[in-house]
Amino acid sequence: MFSKACEYGIRASIFIAKNSIEGRRVSPKEISKEIDSPQAFTAKILQDLVKHKIIKSIQGAYGGFEIDKDLIATVKLSQIVEAIDGNSVYLGCGLGLKECSEDHPCPMHDKFKSIRNGLRDMLENTNLDELARGIKNGEAFLKI
Repeated sequence: MFSKACEYGIRASIFIAKNSIEGRRVSPKEISKEIDSPQAFTAKILQDLVKHKIIKSIQGAYGGFEIDKDLIATVKLSQIVEAIDGNSVYLGCGLGLKECSEDHPCPMHDKFKSIRNGLRDMLENTNLDELARGIKNGEAFLKI
């Protein structure tokens, strides 16, 4: 459903949020290791997240990536998805057809439309704070 870059972007954002809550900045190498992503690919994804003001990059000896503590609860998953994948997750056909619409639906159009609407609702109503705290509390995991 999401591109690999988007999956890594979500994981990286959650990891950065968890560490930001604890008052820590994290390096690209640390992020890459934690989310199981190639370092160069992770660096490109992190640049996109910085460009869209989802995370901050701090230069220097004590630098790394962080999210302002007071903003963590305001960052929605939908912002991360849109920054990396755009809005294609809300528009694509469930069967991958090039043309699928209300006027020319595929056999799964109506059923898939409700799934897409549910996905949009979940992404727009889930913030990084709740996901990061789930990991911090041991209720969820980013890596096995």
